[in-house]
Amino acid sequence: MARKNVFSMIETDVGPAAENEPPFVNSRPLAGFEKPMKRASPVGAISQSLGGVHEKAQRVDALEKQLAEGQAIVDLDTAMVDSSFVVDRLGVSSEDQELLVSQIREHGQQVPILVRPHPEREGRFQVAYGHRRLAAIKKIGGPIRAVIRDLTDEQLVVSQGQENNARTDLTFIERSFFASRLEERNFGRDVIMSALGVDKAALSRMIALVNRLPAELIEAIGAAPGFGRTRWAELADLIEEKARRSTALEAIQSSGFVSLTSDARFQAVYDRLRESRDKARSAFWNAGTRRKAVRISETGETLKLVFDKTIEPDFGLYVEGKLSALYDEFVQSKETIETGD
Repeated sequence: MARKNVFSMIETDVGPAAENEPPFVNSRPLAGFEKPMKRASPVGAISQSLGGVHEKAQRVDALEKQLAEGQAIVDLDTAMVDSSFVVDRLGVSSEDQELLVSQIREHGQQVPILVRPHPEREGRFQVAYGHRRLAAIKKIGGPIRAVIRDLTDEQLVVSQGQENNARTDLTFIERSFFASRLEERNFGRDVIMSALGVDKAALSRMIALVNRLPAELIEAIGAAPGFGRTRWAELADLIEEKARRSTALEAIQSSGFVSLTSDARFQAVYDRLRESRDKARSAFWNAGTRRKAVRISETGETLKLVFDKTIEPDFGLYVEGKLSALYDEFVQSKETIETGD
């Protein structure tokens, strides 16, 4: 969708400059002018080389007019192009990026990126889409082909999301994390739905799932192309307890974790959490009888006693009444151990 819209606006033929066009007095670094220039007078033109500043100025005027209308594909210095203010990718595998670099080296950049004039840094540009192509061109060297459009923040994120949707290029967790980031920046749900091409119910599920997972965990695992919504929901279920959340965050800090593929990182965290859950203790207390009066369950951070009132209706209340005395006894026993008495 986004790509079709972009190319429908591109016209490669440069039209003539308007008759009432103002004098050329502005700096135009895109065309190679580093200092403000003025149109040459007849005397000045004679003193210039045969190339003619006037002819070059006319070409630049036409180019600048097209840039203002967003109709031209231009070459930009990659050092002048910044990333979008909200990143949609959770990393790209080195193999995939090297393949793109090789393709551009061999065939050239076939598709321009879309940028806007940077809203906060004069003279710079901000990418709407084409981050991978930008990274590839930076590695290869030379300028990058781009279409420049005046875009609002909303138009930028919609273009960014729709371009990726058109290429089915983002994984489930990348799309969900992108949606969550946009909501954190106070974009309306209608804008986010347009960017991702999803309905209200699907968007709500995506954001709700991301909110159940630590952001640092998602970023550490990455795109995980082999795992969809179901497996990420299972991971969220496993991490609900605080102790398991700590276990997951310890896993991403472990030696060798970053060297794994994204799918392998997901699996490593998932397996670690499953192992932690399987180690949870479950037992019963029967007071010397075969009837299970109290069920005991223990995890990394909790120990629960569940009293079966059908067996001993008043036992739970009796223990509750003894809690203060039991705690005092517990504290006294700890002090005894610590002093060695």
